[in-house]
Amino acid sequence: MDLLANVSTTMPEMASWEFWLGVPARVLMILLIAVVASAAIRLIIRRITRGIEKGTRSRVIRKLDSGRPQWVEDAGLARKRQAQRAQTVGSVLASVLTLTIWAVALLMIVSELGFNIAPVLASAGIAGVALSFGAQSLVKDYLSGIFMVAEDQLGIGDVVDLGEASGVVEDVGLRVTQVRDVQGTLWHVRNGEILRVGNQSQGWARAVLDIPLPYDGDLDAMIERLTNTLANLREDATVGEFVLGDPEVWGVEALTGESVTVRVVVKTAPAEQWAVSRVMRVRVKKMLDAAGLSVPLVNQTMVRGGGNLYAPPADAAPTDQT
Repeated sequence: MDLLANVSTTMPEMASWEFWLGVPARVLMILLIAVVASAAIRLIIRRITRGIEKGTRSRVIRKLDSGRPQWVEDAGLARKRQAQRAQTVGSVLASVLTLTIWAVALLMIVSELGFNIAPVLASAGIAGVALSFGAQSLVKDYLSGIFMVAEDQLGIGDVVDLGEASGVVEDVGLRVTQVRDVQGTLWHVRNGEILRVGNQSQGWARAVLDIPLPYDGDLDAMIERLTNTLANLREDATVGEFVLGDPEVWGVEALTGESVTVRVVVKTAPAEQWAVSRVMRVRVKKMLDAAGLSVPLVNQTMVRGGGNLYAPPADAAPTDQT
């Protein structure tokens, strides 16, 4: 009988305009706002993603021109890689924000239906405070990863120096960046702990050699020999394709009583400066040998012979001991 009474009183209420303009209208309005907010968030993130793609820096890449390798600046490959990473970050952000919007909308709808959500909100607040203390570093890692991707600080295959770890980047995530050093060790670096990024693969590089020459030698003649020895470095069969400019002798870098240090530099393709430097050292060594010159040694003190260094010589007069 009570059920029939409730039905008989509810049906007239549902037929009135006041009922449909009350809770159902508010619930429909909440759903509409959630849909519009989700669409707006996705549109904003999509535009931000496109801005990140357009802001990609050009990189020096290797191309073949009439069968001969050439190193030219090109942003196509870098933009494609940056676009993939930006889309990944954008999809993650869109999913998180959309989930947050619909979670809030669901709580508001439950409240409109007359359910008491105060215990739920209190429990969520306590859980949020507890998680905020434990997840501070996690949030920092993710935010740092997002900015690293947005600013194109590094990418897979780049040679970087991150402070504690340096080497070739093998993977870039939103929380962790993986770097393999020259010894083969794979470093997992949290993005929140990266305070500086030295990228040796963006744009171009420079091979720098500080060559010590004899102090008493003819400096002008030795510099001329250096220039002639490295003049045709672009024609080298091993590293010639990596050389982007003519070698330059910048002059005297240091001066001591034993040697005169001369600095020689050359512009190279990214991450190829070490190979070019090795070839340059070999050429300089052969030039010094041909000219009869040798790399000066620093002052040394050598002690030869055995026995007690503090023992008096055999013919020394005996000392009076009392």
